[in-house]
Amino acid sequence: MGQLWTVTDINPLYTGFLFALIGSLLIEKLRQIYDRFQELAAPIILSAGVGLSAVIMSASGSGYTEWYEYLFGSIVSVRMEDLWFIIATAGLVIILLAVFFKEFVSVSFDQEFAKVSGIPLKRINFLFSLLIALVISMSMKVVGILLVGALIALPVAASLHVAKSFKKLLLFSVLFGEAAVLAGVYFSYQFNIATGGMIVVLSAFLLLAVLAGKRLKSMRKRERFA
Repeated sequence: MGQLWTVTDINPLYTGFLFALIGSLLIEKLRQIYDRFQELAAPIILSAGVGLSAVIMSASGSGYTEWYEYLFGSIVSVRMEDLWFIIATAGLVIILLAVFFKEFVSVSFDQEFAKVSGIPLKRINFLFSLLIALVISMSMKVVGILLVGALIALPVAASLHVAKSFKKLLLFSVLFGEAAVLAGVYFSYQFNIATGGMIVVLSAFLLLAVLAGKRLKSMRKRERFA
């Protein structure tokens, strides 16, 4: 868009947030349409998004390097303007999560109970979609569009095996995610490799380490009672 309309300079983080919000809202709408097959919603939007991105990439005159930075992340391409955007969106995510924590928990575990309890499902689902869009847009430059989903899912998958409550699940997810990001940035700088890819690989290693630790602990318990 910035190349087609040379009059104005458009930051991809802003348009990325807009498209992420539209995509998350469409996913929520498709989940209602395919109420018995809700897992179809994400692949439908993902397929449409990949096709649309291919069309836009081919229509623009950008080089491979610029697209690579947004697809797979590049910490060195983050500007001060991008950093302020990341800080602002992160603050907004934390505020929304703190204010509507109980509502998010209720809707996540049992929507029927939440509805009976008087929680406005449409409003909470919209706020949840907003949170997803904010997280995706703030992570674009560092992790990359194609890998941000893995960064969101892998730390949570690891935390599920060690957390005993929902609050601890959030805490461990943040800790695992931060550990993967910091270590990924360090190793990507040392070995001159893709930042986003290194972060996701380390997140996967963390998950495997947690699974191995849990397996080892289970084996020791069996030996103790044998």
